Amino acid sequence: MRVAGPEAGDFLQRVLSNDVLAGDHCQALLLTPKGRVIALMRVWRRNADDFLLLTEIEQGAALLRELRRLKIGTKCEIEPEEHTSVIVFDPATDGIPNDDYGIAAVEAIDSAYPADPPDHELERLRILAATPRWGREIDDGILPAEAGLDVSAISFEKGCFPGQEPVTRLFRRGHVNRSLRILEIPGDRVRPPAEVTHNGESVGRITSSVEGLALAYIRVEVPVDAELQVAERAARLHSPG
Repeated sequence: MRVAGPEAGDFLQRVLSNDVLAGDHCQALLLTPKGRVIALMRVWRRNADDFLLLTEIEQGAALLRELRRLKIGTKCEIEPEEHTSVIVFDPATDGIPNDDYGIAAVEAIDSAYPADPPDHELERLRILAATPRWGREIDDGILPAEAGLDVSAISFEKGCFPGQEPVTRLFRRGHVNRSLRILEIPGDRVRPPAEVTHNGESVGRITSSVEGLALAYIRVEVPVDAELQVAERAARLHSPG
């Protein structure tokens, strides 16, 4: 989504969750007034008055609709743009820095790079990095803090934006009841939305998976060394390193 014009930067600063004027790229959210996620995106400032918002295709229509609704009286244009992108695991490559996979990488836009590695390898890296994806870990029922997005996609210092009050209140004074965690599940892939249990009680659900690994929302009181069960198999919380 292209947002361009003399007031584009000020507009995005008012409506998105992160400080889009602090650098040339950042992760950001468009939130409802109650702090629920409308869209997750990466913001690329191509020049002073020209921003490209990279989001998943499923979120495009909602993002366009909400931005146009919010821009009344603002001197900027909001239009869809179509691009191809490839993740390149070489930070020296020209592109937008991308930390979705836990390895230094860039997102190369409209490049000649082949689409490699295969999608299943990217999915394994994404799960190991605990990076949420729309339609799996993120929807309009998820709080940003549950997915760890309060750390990566929200500025609590830049000023007001839709949803600021509830997300700030939760960050400063409260806590979530569940959080996104990595699970180790030996054997074949367990398909979402398999239930996660602890001592016979339901404590979460699988959202994404590959062979041997999964992402799941798990209740925060579950101990890090807990013996868990998923689809009648033993599982445990993943310990990085």
